[in-house]
Amino acid sequence: MSEPVPVDGFCDPRFAVVREVFEKKVAESEVGASIAFMLDGEMVVDLWGGFTAKDKAEPWGRDTIANTYSTTKGMTALVAHRLVEQGKIDLDAPVSSYWPEFAAEGKRDVPVRWLLSHQVGLPAVRETLPPETLYDFVAMADALAKTDPWWTPGEKHGYHPVTYGFLVGEVIRRVAGKTVGTLFREDVAEPLDADFHIGLPASEHGRVSDMIGGLAPPKEGAKTDSGRPALRLKGPMADFMRDMTDPTTMVGAAFNNPHIKAGAHNTPEWRSAEIPAANGHGNARALAKIYGALARGGELEGVRLLEPDSITRARTEQVSGPDATLGQMPMRYGLGYMLRSDFMPLSPSKNAFGHPGAGGSIGMADPDAKVGFGFVMNRMSQGLVGGPTGFAVLKAFFETL
Repeated sequence: MSEPVPVDGFCDPRFAVVREVFEKKVAESEVGASIAFMLDGEMVVDLWGGFTAKDKAEPWGRDTIANTYSTTKGMTALVAHRLVEQGKIDLDAPVSSYWPEFAAEGKRDVPVRWLLSHQVGLPAVRETLPPETLYDFVAMADALAKTDPWWTPGEKHGYHPVTYGFLVGEVIRRVAGKTVGTLFREDVAEPLDADFHIGLPASEHGRVSDMIGGLAPPKEGAKTDSGRPALRLKGPMADFMRDMTDPTTMVGAAFNNPHIKAGAHNTPEWRSAEIPAANGHGNARALAKIYGALARGGELEGVRLLEPDSITRARTEQVSGPDATLGQMPMRYGLGYMLRSDFMPLSPSKNAFGHPGAGGSIGMADPDAKVGFGFVMNRMSQGLVGGPTGFAVLKAFFETL
């Protein structure tokens, strides 16, 4: 039987079952985590529990934040869509019209929308880069501009796990003259009082929970950090997991070039850098507020993030079907967001959109139910598209609703 863990925060009595599920899952599957739900602009669940480290010495607090990996992509997409709305970016204009160097290697006519929908064919840089390049935004953008696509752009889609942020982020930087992290802070996080950061100030490092475990899949026969045997995969997913650790393959390079050293996600260098696809730091409350605004037409507490038409455009399907990077998994992509599917059960609504992160974090908006959701944790669960706790509390919430 799992030992009780400390859980604190607010939960509307209507959603008491959500708290029960969260408490159970934190005890069974997590070390520390936070969840939050907004319903038509009202925060109805704002809970946190467990501990900030594996030794369980310090409880997870109200203002504890953690790395959210690819959940960051949704925040980067939001910044891009604000510039589209302002007329500063045309989704159908060539990337090279904003970023001339990108025209190299046959990429002159690639439109911006293919960057946001993972169609550009640049999930990885071909040239082997030193590890420190990951923390140099300009160097990463320059390397991508020089890279020959792995497939003819537009002919298929394949998830860009790390390069997405540098590709979309460089267009943003060229257009606005500011980085993704700066624009996000000035135009989204600070006006909405949302505790999420892309490029974390050193002054905030002290309240970050270390991530437990890593991105690399467990070896055959090994046990996961929770002590349970690693899942035995067959077919395309087994091939994907094999290739993921081989930097000579496209998939391996996508996750390992530059090589992300073990434990790097807990270092000051990782936290301070702007890696706009992978190193956002925040808590569930911040994600629920941001997606809660998008779920109700783009406005919350007098702050407008996007107009309704922009939100509709952002969540309109661009591609669907087998993903060339993620082991042929059946993915649906809008413009910077993953879309609801049986494989990605964000909510019962076909219009739900958002983004998960490796290990389990997730942010989601359901515009039909006007629900915004966030989940952030510190134990890396096995898999690339959410974890057991996030999807369990989502299921409990919508069953209650």
